[in-house]
Amino acid sequence: MIWTPGVARTARRIAAAAAVGGGGLTALGATAYGLLIAESLVARRVIGRPHGMEGPPSDGLYGDFPGEPISLVMLGDSLSVGLGMSDPEDTPGVRLAHGLAAVAERPVRLTVVGKSGAASIELGDQVDRALKARPGVAVIFVGANDVTTQTPPATAVRHLAKAVRRLREAGAEVIVGTCPDLGTVRPIAQPLRWVTRRWSRQLAAAQTVAVVEAGGRTVAFADLLGPEFATNPGEMFGPDRFHPSDRGYTQAAYAVLPSVCAALGLWPEPRPGRGEGLQTIYLAAATAAEESGTEVTATRVAGRATGPHGRWVTLFRRRPEDTLPG
Repeated sequence: MIWTPGVARTARRIAAAAAVGGGGLTALGATAYGLLIAESLVARRVIGRPHGMEGPPSDGLYGDFPGEPISLVMLGDSLSVGLGMSDPEDTPGVRLAHGLAAVAERPVRLTVVGKSGAASIELGDQVDRALKARPGVAVIFVGANDVTTQTPPATAVRHLAKAVRRLREAGAEVIVGTCPDLGTVRPIAQPLRWVTRRWSRQLAAAQTVAVVEAGGRTVAFADLLGPEFATNPGEMFGPDRFHPSDRGYTQAAYAVLPSVCAALGLWPEPRPGRGEGLQTIYLAAATAAEESGTEVTATRVAGRATGPHGRWVTLFRRRPEDTLPG
């Protein structure tokens, strides 16, 4: 477990560097950076490649309901396209489309513009394509390739924030699934596993700060799949032992579904539990990075968006009854 105040400070530094276009080499420093480069090459050889380089075509209309379709777009990396799946029904986009249609009792038109291997720097081109679909809601899964390609966190966060702002300016609600904990990937050995875990969670916290500041909301993936990956790797991982199986993709989709529905006013926010509710953005971002399924969204206190320690946000820990439709 990473010490939350330390993650909060790192998230603040990365977000500040992203805002001014600067930032150091990485969140971890030159030594860890060099270690990651060397050992990631070994891990990639062990992982290999999945069957096919993109997910199955899944654009289309979902939900047998009357009314004007809700336009849902998926952006990001291989997680957004369901890399390794052969049936569109197993991809997270289709799972989300079916779930959203059931809650809204309206059809959902799904457009997937994500790309396997994409890092945050590629979100600009994806947003260009996504805007053609006139999205009502956009879901972004990104961050893993920023870690594996050693992209400076401030650079990754800056591109993500720009993408969120553009989508929000076009009238779309935006939900971002933050960088998953790559320390759960079995072919990655120590000490690289420790490095990637720390880097992943620091990036996830910084992503939360940037996304909320840009008008979106985040759902932490953290080790969402970690416990089941460790217990049931044959079920949760796909053939390459790096990307999820259909069960893993389903779990990721259902983690963000309540937030998608809440953003559209279709799903009530859960009643805050202990340690939830109103927080400052940096503490909430660090907390969310440690706990999968945690949502962070902007709020106001006495009509003010910010307080003495930064923007006010609301933090919710999604429980099983909140994450599974019906």
